[in-house]
Amino acid sequence: MNVSDIMTKNPESAQVTDSIMNIASMMRDIDVGFMPILDGNILIGVVTDRDIVIRAVADGMDIENTSVGEIMSSDLHVVSPDTDLDEAAHIMEEFKIRRLPVVDQDGLLVGILSLGDIAVRSQNIEEAGEVLEQVSEPSRPEMAA
Repeated sequence: MNVSDIMTKNPESAQVTDSIMNIASMMRDIDVGFMPILDGNILIGVVTDRDIVIRAVADGMDIENTSVGEIMSSDLHVVSPDTDLDEAAHIMEEFKIRRLPVVDQDGLLVGILSLGDIAVRSQNIEEAGEVLEQVSEPSRPEMAA
């Protein structure tokens, strides 16, 4: 089974120049906690609801006048639509990430693969549970206590 078989196709996205406030409102309106960030049509980063709280709000940023490019994560792990689902799950487990952007050969965003996609649509429920368990482990165990 390939990523394209279960990914969420044509996900919402935002531009790197959009304000943090605009992104937060968009995320609220479409009820997502993850937003791919584009420069034109090319994926250059992602931002989560947690990024907005920790990197912007908690630091007192002017979220109406600061672009999302200031807080987005640009060190991305991506997969292609034809990536084997087991390989994608391994990437998620290894890097402790819950969502993987799916890009074509030109770097254009074509989908998102989430743990939920794997859990709900995958035929391998046991693997989905293992990935969730690994992703959910704290990367800094001393913080969990």
